[in-house]
Amino acid sequence: MEFGAGLTRVRSKPGTTIANKSYSSSIQMYYQPPVGNISLAEFDSMAIERLKVLRTIERLNLNGPIRGSEEWVTKIYEDFHKNKNFVVSSERISETKAAEVEEARRRDHISHFVLRLAYCRTEELRRWFVAQEVDLFRARFLHTSNSKHEMTSFIKENNLYFAAISNEELVSERENLIAGTAKIMSGDQLEGRTFYKVPFTDALDLVRTRRVYLRRGHAYVPDTELVTLIAGVYRAHLSRALAQTCRALPQLEDDERLVKLLQDFDSRHTGADFSSKPNNSATITPAMLDTLSNKSFPLCMRKLHDTLNSTHHLKHGGRMQYGLFLKAAGLSLQDALHFWRSHFIKNMDADKFDKQYAYSIRHNYGKEGKRTDYSPYSCIKIISGNVGPGDAHGCPFKVTDIPVLRQRLNAYGVSSAVAAEIAELAGKGHYQIACQKYFEATHNTALDVGINHPNQYLEESRKIAALAPEARSNLPKSKAEVKGKRVVQASQQDASVTIPPKSCADEKLQDEFDDMDVDFDLLDAAVEQHQL
Repeated sequence: MEFGAGLTRVRSKPGTTIANKSYSSSIQMYYQPPVGNISLAEFDSMAIERLKVLRTIERLNLNGPIRGSEEWVTKIYEDFHKNKNFVVSSERISETKAAEVEEARRRDHISHFVLRLAYCRTEELRRWFVAQEVDLFRARFLHTSNSKHEMTSFIKENNLYFAAISNEELVSERENLIAGTAKIMSGDQLEGRTFYKVPFTDALDLVRTRRVYLRRGHAYVPDTELVTLIAGVYRAHLSRALAQTCRALPQLEDDERLVKLLQDFDSRHTGADFSSKPNNSATITPAMLDTLSNKSFPLCMRKLHDTLNSTHHLKHGGRMQYGLFLKAAGLSLQDALHFWRSHFIKNMDADKFDKQYAYSIRHNYGKEGKRTDYSPYSCIKIISGNVGPGDAHGCPFKVTDIPVLRQRLNAYGVSSAVAAEIAELAGKGHYQIACQKYFEATHNTALDVGINHPNQYLEESRKIAALAPEARSNLPKSKAEVKGKRVVQASQQDASVTIPPKSCADEKLQDEFDDMDVDFDLLDAAVEQHQL
C-alpha cells in the first residue's frame, strides 16, 4: 500500500495525531504509510524540513567529498545538526530519550510520504527525489553500520537476505576476488570478509565501476559494499511507489487547498526570505552600490547594475528583481527613489518618472496599495522565472549562452580555466553550484554553505570583507581561485537536477490551512484502488 492520494477535509479533534508506531531502527524502507490524521500546518513544516536535507545532499554530491566516503557521511551528519529531528532520529532509543527519538522518527516517516505526493507528478521530479532519497538512505546506512546489532535488526525486519558464499568457494575464488575488488580493498583486507553472490543486475553500480568480481552472471559483493545492494532494493521499491502514487494523484484535485500547497513544491525556497528589515549596520546608500556590485554582488545583480549604469533603464522584471534585492540589502525608500530617479531622468523628464515609476518603488516598500512587505527573489524564483528578449533579469548561469558567460566571467576577473569550470556547471543545469563557484573564485575562500538567495550571497561577502586581514587569511582557501586553480568537477558525482521553468509557489502557508487535517486512513483506501 502506497501513500499518495484521496484526501478529505476533517476538523481537528483534540489529541488527534498519527497513530503510534514503533520505530526500532533509525533507517526506514518506508514500506508502510503513516496512519491517522495530521494538521496541514504540520504537514507543510515536515515536508520543508526534509526538503532542506535533500537539497543539502544534492549540493554535497555536486560540490563535496566523493559520495559514499567517510567524509561524505560526516558532512551530511554535520548538516543534520542544523535540524534537530534528523539528528535525534539517528540516536539509539534509551529510557531517557525514548519519546523524543520516537517522535523524530515519526516525523521522518511522515515527511517522506508527504514529499512523495509533491515529487510523483513528473518523471523529472521522480528521478530527482529518488536520487536524493537513496543517498540519504545510503548515508544513514553507512552511519548505522557501526552498530552491528541495529544493522542486523534492520536487515531482518525488512527481509533483506543475500546468499553468502561458502568457505570452500571463498578459497577457490580467492585470487579472482582479490583482482575483482582491487579498487576497494587489498588482498590482506580480504581475510574475514563475507562475500554475497547475487545476480549482476542487482549490483549494476558496482559492475559499472569495476568493484566486484563477475562470474557466470553473478556478482561477488563484499560485505563492505552491502549498502549498494540494499540501496538498490530501496531504489526499486521507491520508484514503483512513486509511480503508484502518481496514478492516485488525480483524487487530490477535490481539495484545492492541498493542491495549492503541493503545486510547485519543488520550487519552494527553504532558506531565509530576507523580508525583515536589516539592522543599521547592514544599511547601504546609492554611493556604495558601484563598489558593492564589483566586490559583493552575485552575478545576477551585478549584471542588472551594469545594465542600469550603461542604459539607465531596466524593464519591469529587472526593476523588481534588483529593487527588492536592494531593499533587503538595506537601501532606504528615500535612497531608492533618489537612486532610480538619477538613472531614469537621463532618458526622460522627472515628471514622467514620478508618474510612471515612483509609485511601483513605494509599492515594493509597502507604502502603497495593500502595503505588503514584499520579499526579495530567491535563487529558485529567479531561476524559474521567464526571461524575454532584451531582459536583463533572470539567472545569468541559466539564460546566458555559454561562450558569452565565459567572456563575462573573464571580464570580472575569473581566470579562463575556472570560468570554463563554472560554465560547464551552468551548462549541466547546476546554476546555484555555479554561483557558489563564482563566489569562491572572486573571494578566494571556500564556502561551506550553498547559495540559495542573492541577499545571502551579499551577506556572506560582506562578512568576509568585514574581517581583519589576518582573520581573512586564515579562512579555508577555495579550490576555485581567480588566478586559476581548478574547481572540483561535477562529473565526479552522478547526481544532477535541472530546475524546471515554473512559477514559484506561494511560500507562506495560508491561515485557513491551520484547521485542516489530512485523513491518512481515507488516503490509504484511495491508493489501494490504484495498485499495480
